[in-house]
Amino acid sequence: MQLLKPENTKNSPLPLLVVGTFGLHLFTLLLLIFNGSMLQQLSRQLTPQSLVQLVDGRTITVDPQPNLGRQPEAIRRFVGETMSLMLTWSQQQPPTQVWEITSQLVADDFKQKLKSELTNLNPDSQFENVNRGAENVLVIQKISQPTEIDNGKWKVEMFANQLVFTSYDKLGKSVSFNKQILVRAIDQPATSLPNAALPLHFAAYRLGEARLEIYNICEIEDKNCSVNPNQALP
Repeated sequence: MQLLKPENTKNSPLPLLVVGTFGLHLFTLLLLIFNGSMLQQLSRQLTPQSLVQLVDGRTITVDPQPNLGRQPEAIRRFVGETMSLMLTWSQQQPPTQVWEITSQLVADDFKQKLKSELTNLNPDSQFENVNRGAENVLVIQKISQPTEIDNGKWKVEMFANQLVFTSYDKLGKSVSFNKQILVRAIDQPATSLPNAALPLHFAAYRLGEARLEIYNICEIEDKNCSVNPNQALP
């Protein structure tokens, strides 16, 4: 009967212990939720979706990699394949169509100047001549290792020849194309695939995954190429 006395019930520490334990668990739960939220935000900041270049020049998207970081072989491959696509055309693959697709790999502020300069480099390789059976092929002999000129910017020297064939010259003519080519890293791929994509679209899209763009082309002897990106080709 003594156990049922009111004073014994009032002096029992059990209710306080239950309340204290519940409060401690609630505080711990809130702390875990807060820490989890902070860790997720920190993870998103430290591990953004980025690009990785493999040894053979192929590119894949993984986490993490500095956005401005590019492997030398990926830069060389981008330059070589982009210029080859841009300067190879025929009646079946007209230059106007080639330019429309491959110019996505060129910086916006350099597109018009580059188109004009490439068109006038050699009268026999002008876009209009394709209607007379002209064909143009770029043959690359050498592409140098990239030289970093700024954060996320590189210079590559390319030694190549344009082979120009016409309906009245089946043997063709070789025109030297030795240039300094400046490329820079970009945040997002500039290329996209239309609904009725051609093989050239897929080729340009694949190159665009490198997240690089050409922003200037100069003669091989030009000492100020990386200083003055608006200088025209002679």
